Formats: sequence, structure tokens, C-alpha cells
Amino acid sequence: MPPVQKLHAAYKARGFEVLLVSFREDPALVRRTVRERGYTAPVLLDESGDTTGRGWGVWAPPTMYFVDRQGRLVGRMIGPGRWEGREARAFVEALLARG
Repeated sequence: MPPVQKLHAAYKARGFEVLLVSFREDPALVRRTVRERGYTAPVLLDESGDTTGRGWGVWAPPTMYFVDRQGRLVGRMIGPGRWEGREARAFVEALLARG
């Protein structure tokens, strides 16, 4: 999660939003982890996993959805990503440029 948190911090002022979703985890543990790691992106809690799994089709973290400014799904990635590199930043820049 730290690379995604860095993207959130770097691009938030330009309208890039990151929502972290924790599912099937104890809310107290999630809150403690968020506090200890200094995450500032909003964290949504889905303790049962029903919304995340049945509603969104996510059964294995991490899964990322990319939504443009018009609310259209433009991509999905399952598994850990390499968000530190130039390619990831170019992808975010392209999303932001779509207007």
C-alpha cells in the first residue's frame, strides 16, 4: 500500500482520488494499521466482504479499479502493481488528462 499512498499524496491536488477498501478484516485492526502507517487516503470498511465480493467481484486483494472523471470504468488490475515507476505515473497522468 505505501506506493499507492504516495500516488494519492502526489496527485490528490489534481483531482486523483484513491479509496482503500478493506474487506473481511477486523475494523479495529484496520484503523490501527492505517494510523501506524500514516495512510491519508480514505479507507472503506467491508467487514463481511459482501459488498466488495458480491457487488464488485473482488475476492482477492489487491484489486484496483480505475475510473475516469466521468465515472466510467477504464481499467482493472488484480494483484500487486508497481506504482513507483514512470509507467504508473504516466498512466495516472493520462487519466488526469482525459478531463
